[in-house]
Amino acid sequence: MQVPRNVADLVRRAAREATADKPALIWQDRSITWSELDASVDAAARALRGLSLPDSAGHPARVAIALPNVPDFAVAYFGALRAGLVVVAINPGYTQREVDQLLTDSGAAVLIATAGVLATVGVPVAHRYTETPQEPGEPVDADTGGEDLAVLIYTSGTEGDPKGAMLSHRALLANHEQVAAIKPPPIGADDVLLLAVPLFHAYGLNSGLGAVAWHGATGVLLERFDPAESMNLIARHQITVVVAVPQMIVAWSLLPDCGEAFATVRVAVSGAAPLDATASGRFLAATGHVVFEGYGLTETGPVLTTTLASPVPKTGSIGQPLPGVSIKLVAAGGEEIELTEDDFDDDAPGSPGTDPGEIVARGPNLFSGYWPDGRDGPAADGWWPTGDVAYADADGDLFLVDRLRELILVSGFNVYPYEVEQVLQQHPAVSEAAVLGVPHPYTGQTVKAFVVTSEPVSTEDLLGYCERNLARFKCPTAIEFVASMPHSATGKVRKAALRG
Repeated sequence: MQVPRNVADLVRRAAREATADKPALIWQDRSITWSELDASVDAAARALRGLSLPDSAGHPARVAIALPNVPDFAVAYFGALRAGLVVVAINPGYTQREVDQLLTDSGAAVLIATAGVLATVGVPVAHRYTETPQEPGEPVDADTGGEDLAVLIYTSGTEGDPKGAMLSHRALLANHEQVAAIKPPPIGADDVLLLAVPLFHAYGLNSGLGAVAWHGATGVLLERFDPAESMNLIARHQITVVVAVPQMIVAWSLLPDCGEAFATVRVAVSGAAPLDATASGRFLAATGHVVFEGYGLTETGPVLTTTLASPVPKTGSIGQPLPGVSIKLVAAGGEEIELTEDDFDDDAPGSPGTDPGEIVARGPNLFSGYWPDGRDGPAADGWWPTGDVAYADADGDLFLVDRLRELILVSGFNVYPYEVEQVLQQHPAVSEAAVLGVPHPYTGQTVKAFVVTSEPVSTEDLLGYCERNLARFKCPTAIEFVASMPHSATGKVRKAALRG
């Protein structure tokens, strides 16, 4: 299969190869064939090109999309790429502060968003739409691809504001080629995929929607995850591949009709956060399906490893690297950790065959650095440190043990303590705040805040303040008032002491 240069070419290829009535997307009671989707993508590309948007910051103009999992997202996404523009994927549940921050940093000239988002945006955007603009006319051929920037997806670090990960057409397409090289391939043209992971997330965007387009399969869109509703969709549309986050697996495993609903499912994969072994066991008992786990980051397109690539999937493992991905573990001193025969413990499968080390990755699916100048991207030799720590067992299967960054994973979504702390410390009654993740049976982790106050304030007031300035999944679910923070010799809050 020849790899296209532009991600939007996947839609054109699927339209040419599919039967006339084969659905590309199913949403509510609406079915859209591949030829219909391709025509809509052409119309969107023509309309966006007609705006004559100037390049800036050394890249084509940016089109921000803040929509849920609806057909308009797919049309806007592929249409912008076919027009030679760059997509900025934004969570439509973000607050005005968060949306404004991303629009300002990316310099987006077009915003395609829900009416609610458009009503609250406080920064100037030249063109605003609640529906993807479309203009009738001739087919459009993409004139960008390969190393050209395709998508900006914002992620953060504990050191400051969100950073736009620059994903090229090359990176996004390479990840599909790598997954497709797994034997046997987990997805094919005859599959029907559940698209319930949000499309503004790298996982939902490329491993979900992108995979549907790569294979010319069919995707069933779900705007907001609901356990019972999603199980009904799985049964009604005879879904064969489920792309999920742990929260979904946990919820499904607790429902009595789970096994019956999943009767047509061949493959269930979970990513974006570790899956609780108890939930995985419940799901296996109910459906007969092992949940294949994967690991990756926004910056890696997103998949790096998966238990689909392991001879036998192991509980708690993130599997082995995709074909075409190289992984090494690097010790704190910079030396590479290697397996030796002395490390093996044949009597304890899954036991460490190596000491833990930072996961450092290399492959064509890696990003091009952070917006706008490509800083902190892969080194000249292609290697990029992930900031995550793992060990490998004697079979080469990887197991995550820690994160170098203070990342909190809530239902698979990244929450960075620095951002929540900054919001809390902007409240006039808060003099200092520290945020960390604590276990949660449903979302994996949840946000807990410790605050030092300078005047009386209630928990409810602080929670309400967070809700007005942070997306729901970033908001603390617990706040503990403390008289003072434990500090290190350099003045940093010792969060280990707060954990107790």
